[in-house]
Amino acid sequence: MVISKKPLHFIVATLVAFLPLITVANPTTDTTAVAHASVATETTAEHHEGESKELTKEELAEKERAEFIQHHLLDSHDFHLFSYGKESGHEKHVGFPLPVILWEDGLHFFMSSKFHHGEAVVESNGKYFAINHHDGMIYNTDSNGTFNVDEKHHTTNTKPIDFSITKNIVMILVVALLMLIIFRNLGKSYGKNGGIATGVGRFFEPLVLYIRDEIAIPNIGEKHYKKYMSHLLTVFFFIWFLNIFGLTPLGVNVTGNIAITAALAIITYIITTFTANKNYWGHIFWMPGVPAPMKIILAPIELLGTIIKPFSLMIRLYANMLAGHVVLMSIIALMYTFNSPIGSPLSFLLAFVLSILEILVALLQAYIFTMLTALYFGAANEEHHHDDAHH
Repeated sequence: MVISKKPLHFIVATLVAFLPLITVANPTTDTTAVAHASVATETTAEHHEGESKELTKEELAEKERAEFIQHHLLDSHDFHLFSYGKESGHEKHVGFPLPVILWEDGLHFFMSSKFHHGEAVVESNGKYFAINHHDGMIYNTDSNGTFNVDEKHHTTNTKPIDFSITKNIVMILVVALLMLIIFRNLGKSYGKNGGIATGVGRFFEPLVLYIRDEIAIPNIGEKHYKKYMSHLLTVFFFIWFLNIFGLTPLGVNVTGNIAITAALAIITYIITTFTANKNYWGHIFWMPGVPAPMKIILAPIELLGTIIKPFSLMIRLYANMLAGHVVLMSIIALMYTFNSPIGSPLSFLLAFVLSILEILVALLQAYIFTMLTALYFGAANEEHHHDDAHH
């Protein structure tokens, strides 16, 4: 991959890349969908207890399936693989805890296993923290785990700044390490074999060449494409790998988290802004060939357009991946809803076909994000065309 000669762009991009490490977007949810009365107010506990009594067995099953789908879509503070023994009343959870890093009048560090799947209150340096099972977020609380709510049943407890290594962050690090190993070995194979890729690099080399020849050069131009190749390749394989992992039983939905897609879009916006030439800004603030009064009106609109473009990148990737997971999990839930020798197999078949389609969508969304990013870079580096040449 080509390395840019402008380190400032990569320093800024690296700083923005750490935005997803702060849990400020999609709320995290615990890996079990059980109500922990020990960390709720007495009023809230009584309300849910009365609600549970009014629900029928079918309604309770439907609610449990909805909570399972929600669990799959959202992040969590531990990595849950599977559970067993629920029917016997002694449910066991198989997985591993993750580091919880909080800032509340000082740094607090402990493992998520101390929460006991959201049922316990954790004391750290005189502060008490608990996970609210309604939104999965960590809140400041007292030793009893009391949550205060307003008239709209919104939790009013304050929240610490959360830098925890959540499930999504683990998958980001795994994908980053995987990409580093794959493409480092691909680069080494060129030197050892006279420019010929070996091993797994043979599979990825055509994709790298496709991004260069069919995306970067046509949209950016041969003069400027090299300084953007590292970003385009990284974005493409990063999104693609994360999308594929999201289709596995691991239950990760990283690109369905708007914080992740926002970080990627912001990086694209920053690189576009700081590498744009004067012709790009001239067309935004003072369009050639347009009457002066109209230039004043169009300038704010054009400037707003530079923000709308990366915003559309963020929403497109987030909405498509989130919707795909919701539909797939809902169809899988239909197997348990029908619970019949006809309806359940049909639901399974439909889910299988949709899973194959999602594999294509995973690659397609990576391609679309990369293509649009290249288009924005190309617009930022477009050379000035003299009007006299047309006369």
